[in-house]
Amino acid sequence: MKKLFVLVVAVIASYAAQAQTTFGIKGALNYSNLSGDLKDETRFNNKLGFAGGLYLNVPAVGDFFSIQPEVLYSNKGFKYDDETYTDPLKLHTYRKEGTANFNYLDVPVLARVKAGGFFFEAGPQVSYLIGVNDKTKTYVDDKLEDSKTSSKSKEGYSDFEVGYAAGLGFATQGGISLGLRYNGAFSDLTDDSPARGDFKDARHSLFQLSVGFPISR
Repeated sequence: MKKLFVLVVAVIASYAAQAQTTFGIKGALNYSNLSGDLKDETRFNNKLGFAGGLYLNVPAVGDFFSIQPEVLYSNKGFKYDDETYTDPLKLHTYRKEGTANFNYLDVPVLARVKAGGFFFEAGPQVSYLIGVNDKTKTYVDDKLEDSKTSSKSKEGYSDFEVGYAAGLGFATQGGISLGLRYNGAFSDLTDDSPARGDFKDARHSLFQLSVGFPISR
C-alpha cells in the first residue's frame, strides 16, 4: 500500500510539472455516520474523523471549469452505545460505548465550476477499504474500567465502495482553498455475507470540511 501511494504521488507530480495544472495537498475533518435501512437506527451516532491526501486540478475551459482528481486517506464510521445492564446480584451496573472506524483510500474525480473565488464541485468517487478497528470503553458503575483499540476482520464488508461527492467552497488567488463537501455511497457497506447482517443495506454518509494548499501552480 505504501509503494502504491508513493507511485501515485510520483505520477501526479510528474504530470503537474508538464501541464498547466495545480498540484497540492489537503487535510479534512469528517463528520460521519451510516445511512440506509438500519436495524435499531438510534444506536448509531455521528463521529468525527479525518482525511488527507493529494489533489490535481486540471483546467478544462479557462479558469471557469476544471477537473480535479484526488487521492485521500479517509477515516469514516460511527459511534455506538450499548444498553446499560446490571449483573444478576444487582451489585454493579455495566455500560459499553465505542467508535467503529472504517479506514478508506478515496479516489474522487470532480468537475469544478468557478465563479470568482467561489467554486462548486461534484463527481463520482471510488473507495477501497484498508482496514477496520473499534475503540471501546467499558464503564462499571459509571466509572471507566477499560479502554482499548482492536483491529477487526474485513470479512463480510465490501472491499470497494462506489459513491459520489458534491460540495462548494472558496479559493484565494494564491490557491489556498476551504471547502465543504458531502460524500454518499451507492453501494452497501457489506456484501451479502450473513456475518454482517446487522449492517445490511447500510451505507457510509459524511460531511467533510477541508483545507487545500497548492504545492505547484
